Amino acid sequence: MILHIVPTPDPTLLGELRDHYGAVGFVTDDHHVLVLSSKVRAIEDRFLPIVQEQFVLDDDIQLASTRYRSKKREVRIGNIVIGGETRNTAFIAGPCSVESRAQIETVCERLVKEEIRVLRAGAFKPRTSPYVFQGLGHDGLQLLAEMRQKYGLAIVTEVRDATHVDAVIEVADVVQIGAKAMYDHGILRACGKSRKAVLLKRGFGSTVQELVQAAEFMLSAGNENVILCERGIRTFETKTRFTLDLCGVAYLKQHTNLPVVVDTSHAMGYRYGVPDLTRAATAMGVDGLLIESHPTPDQALSDAAQQIDLDTLSELVASVRKVAKAVDRKIV
Repeated sequence: MILHIVPTPDPTLLGELRDHYGAVGFVTDDHHVLVLSSKVRAIEDRFLPIVQEQFVLDDDIQLASTRYRSKKREVRIGNIVIGGETRNTAFIAGPCSVESRAQIETVCERLVKEEIRVLRAGAFKPRTSPYVFQGLGHDGLQLLAEMRQKYGLAIVTEVRDATHVDAVIEVADVVQIGAKAMYDHGILRACGKSRKAVLLKRGFGSTVQELVQAAEFMLSAGNENVILCERGIRTFETKTRFTLDLCGVAYLKQHTNLPVVVDTSHAMGYRYGVPDLTRAATAMGVDGLLIESHPTPDQALSDAAQQIDLDTLSELVASVRKVAKAVDRKIV
């Protein structure tokens, strides 16, 4: 249940309401919002004088539900906006990892040439093995900050754990919470306290319901700038790294009020499939595309097999713009 509280509630009654139901609350520009368990079907009559509106929902997809808010939330990424009434699809591209100044500058120059305005690149890398490249860390964040200053690009970069979440929030335009961190409550709560835009990736063993419930941690803390990202799930298939769940994307578009982005690079795991999957996702009218690209993919220090080269990126941007136009959307 979601309660909208009157602008100047009785503070004693408000406190009793929160304590009685264990409600999570935050304040918008014009009223308080309290989120109760979805098991609560009605509140006691004594609390009604401070309640402006009630929304009774039958599961823990609450603030993200179209039944609560029918219009898509609008999220700003640097100088562009996705969601809301826009027909924008953000093209977000760059290497898996920041590796060097020369590497990231080469990528930025190509993005600017192709009129791509959002750079994705990891400074902190949550790797499966401890014996492979873990990212440049704070030095990588500094390089990303310099690239934004020099090239005017918005930055999407990943937080690996709660120890550096504040540093990432400080630098990034969008904080990426990766598949391995989807359940990390320290990260979710820290990003919820911030008003920085967050791109939340679906865990590769997680359901769509669980993805949205993770988003609810941030929404219920007052951060409305949450973007969902489908990046492929683990199935019985062995010929691809993961399976891109476009059925799940259709569900998220229909039943949630959050912008939806698709990461086709991680889903396939092999660069040959990335262009076709990207065009398919574009045809679905998603709010953003997340593409890994590198000047010399075979020499990349992480996820080499799935990164496309910069010439392929240019070809992909051109073709995706045509697909977007056919479904009345615009690549930004």
